Amino acid sequence: MTTLRAITLLLFMVAATECKQCAFKAIFNFGDSNTDTGGFWAAFPAQAPPHGMTYFNKPVGRATDGRVVVDFLAQALELPFLSPYLQSIGSDYKHGANFATLASTVRFPQTSLFVTGVSPFSLEIQLRQMKEFKVKVDELPRKGKSNLPSPNIFGKSLYTFYIGQNDFTGNLARLGISGVKEFLPQVVSQIASTIKEIYALGGRTFWVLNLAPIGCYPAFLVQLPHNISDIDQFGCLISYNNAVVDYNNMLKAALAKTRKDLADANVVYVDTHTVLLELFQHPTSHGLRYGTKACCGYGGGLYNYNQQVLCGNTKQVNGKTVTAKACKDPQNYVSWDGIHATDAANKLTAYAILNGSYFDPPFPVHKYCDIQPIG
Repeated sequence: MTTLRAITLLLFMVAATECKQCAFKAIFNFGDSNTDTGGFWAAFPAQAPPHGMTYFNKPVGRATDGRVVVDFLAQALELPFLSPYLQSIGSDYKHGANFATLASTVRFPQTSLFVTGVSPFSLEIQLRQMKEFKVKVDELPRKGKSNLPSPNIFGKSLYTFYIGQNDFTGNLARLGISGVKEFLPQVVSQIASTIKEIYALGGRTFWVLNLAPIGCYPAFLVQLPHNISDIDQFGCLISYNNAVVDYNNMLKAALAKTRKDLADANVVYVDTHTVLLELFQHPTSHGLRYGTKACCGYGGGLYNYNQQVLCGNTKQVNGKTVTAKACKDPQNYVSWDGIHATDAANKLTAYAILNGSYFDPPFPVHKYCDIQPIG
């Protein structure tokens, strides 16, 4: 596989010959911690170092050492970082909003955040927030300086979805693969219906990122029951990754049907699964060193992950006070904390997306925008 860095160089060479103003004036994002830019911590302030250490040099509400994928997409489209919808101070929504929050699910939660850690801001709630946002944009007059976009922005925006991981993994250890698979059709159906509702609001371009290979994540390698025979040559869980592929095929089929129903819309399936699987399996081919080992964690060994002491936390373990600390070189890791990707891995993933090779159907981004280099 051609290195993602080489693909990026080619991408920017093509973009340099285009030189056009970007057709997308805003990004509206729906998701979980993989693309949360501060929504959860705006609602429940508590994030501590070492999150944010690489790019921002402080915690900024992202579950990584630096930027998430949607940050890189915004940079490439020459848009500012997305302000969280839930952040009341210092937000600027002229170029979109981020409705994603850590621990969000597609399905409506059946329990409380304070019982199981599931976010109350499910996809249905995020959609309601989007609708309310549009109502306010349409109603409020544009007098003087405003942090809101023009009312005509919604048809000129990119709508991104990166959600579903928590639906898949939340009960995986308890229910097993077969138990989780029973409600996955509801997940893909909810995503498809959400796209249709946003289409009714004026949205026309939708990118839906599929589910990552959770069988390669340090946290799930530690937490999920498995036999040694279920580990492949790259150290990933075969059965769980196969289940993810089944879900992704279901999502792809649902989006194909949605595409037929919305003939004048771009409903694009984005295969980030393949990109991340490549990074986990061959990290050194892409300038990284560690695939299935977390940068920020406790315990060392193959995975450096202990579910009793998550990244940045200090706990008592076997009568001893321990802290899950960050490594000194997160730029060499795929996994930040056992569950989320590093700034470096997110950057490579964004490179691959912008190249266009992982879209179905094909979507030539460079024909819509002059893609900017990512710093």
